[in-house]
Amino acid sequence: MSTITTATNQKILSIDIGGSKVKATILDENGNMMIDYQKVPTPDPATPDTVIAAISTLTKDFPPFDKISAGFPGYLKKGVVFTAPNLHDKSWQGFNLAQQLSEIFKVPARVVNDADMQALGIAKGKGLEMMITLGTGFGTALLQDGVLLPHIELAHHPVTKKNTYDQYIGDKAFDEKGVEKWNKRMKKVIEILKTVFNYDHLYLGGGNASEINFTLDKNIEIVTNKEGILGGAMLWRQADFSAPLEVES
Repeated sequence: MSTITTATNQKILSIDIGGSKVKATILDENGNMMIDYQKVPTPDPATPDTVIAAISTLTKDFPPFDKISAGFPGYLKKGVVFTAPNLHDKSWQGFNLAQQLSEIFKVPARVVNDADMQALGIAKGKGLEMMITLGTGFGTALLQDGVLLPHIELAHHPVTKKNTYDQYIGDKAFDEKGVEKWNKRMKKVIEILKTVFNYDHLYLGGGNASEINFTLDKNIEIVTNKEGILGGAMLWRQADFSAPLEVES
């Protein structure tokens, strides 16, 4: 596993950009919260300018920090956003969020998919571990022996002839279909994930995970966002994500 060396007592601004809330806290390098999570509503429209302004407002009274970790609800490569389906998608395409955060706050910044960052905080580092988040949309992350694997935006892959995973089990489907039908859909999705990924352990997170009402396999567990907080620190123990990425205009 590739790691970087950090100075002792480093403080990390950990940001969770969501479809409904933007949250942030300060962590020590072991992932312990040094202040309570603070949150503000995600702006509407959620463009790069409005989201960064929300982060600036949210953190204006925070104590000093040495680096930034951010989880973002979309597909990124080395801090550059490619898709942001639950935000103002078109305005984010090609936006280097890691670079912008670093320039604004004058510290190094790393940004990954929000499910990836949560998985880093939850995974046990043994075998192939998969994280799925059940909230506004459907998030996924994969790790092999604690190392974050390239992100797969499974949310936009068709799971039926008419629906992607986002449409099939996202918030809108939960509200429209109700808890019982949604649970039937979740059973189907988990069976697909077993076959496709052959994971050693599956973690279910996000706001709707608590609505699951059927018995899970022994290697599947429901986790909370709080358990994933450590991911903001663990991100800085992964391979270096900071190398610049050239994006075609």
